[in-house]
Amino acid sequence: MDDVKSILIVEDEPRIRSGLVDFLEFHHFRPTAAEDGLQAEQIVSKHRFDLILLDLMLPKISGEELCRKWRQEGLTTPIIMLTAKGQEKEKVTGLDLGADDYITKPFSLEELLARIHAVMRRTDPAKSVGRRFHLGPLAVDLSALKIAAAGRQKTISPRQGKILQLFAANPGRIISREELYRNAWGESMEEIETRTVDMHIAKLRGLIEVDPAEPALIKTVRGAGYVYEADHELAGPE
Repeated sequence: MDDVKSILIVEDEPRIRSGLVDFLEFHHFRPTAAEDGLQAEQIVSKHRFDLILLDLMLPKISGEELCRKWRQEGLTTPIIMLTAKGQEKEKVTGLDLGADDYITKPFSLEELLARIHAVMRRTDPAKSVGRRFHLGPLAVDLSALKIAAAGRQKTISPRQGKILQLFAANPGRIISREELYRNAWGESMEEIETRTVDMHIAKLRGLIEVDPAEPALIKTVRGAGYVYEADHELAGPE
């Protein structure tokens, strides 16, 4: 399996753009570069990335507009904003629009690399919690596809395992249906798939909730998605 992470660099300054490409290649990423917002929009419509480095001040379409549009369309790819010194208002706006982090120019490449790794750890459940983890009192083993509590075990599907892994990596954070679908199915969600996600969550609740009709662990947030409440206990396998 190819574990090389792909990063889109959206930067209009040629010197910075080429420097970032060289730096990321040296650190074993797979960079793609766009010189303006329109080109970035076209690239993202055709290709998936593990992370986007997005300059705020771009020709044709601004970084702010791009971030807003991508998040409205359900894109969950992590975004780090590249901002000029003094753009405090723009930084706050970018984070409000759904950017995961920002870094102020001029920045050291070592700091940028640290931020990339930190954002990827937060947004990549496999790196965050691994293949063996706990969800409340429940022990999950994705290699064996087993969940266990109080000495009893049940078998789960690979997709159920991915969903549990995503929730375990993001306690207390609302996860949209789009993000769940992208993580567990590996593709973007169409409108018809909303029901598919809900059905899988309902089935998963039947395995882990004390009362699936009144879920205490994985709660529905109306109009937004689901949230894992880490302080609640699970029923565990019977």
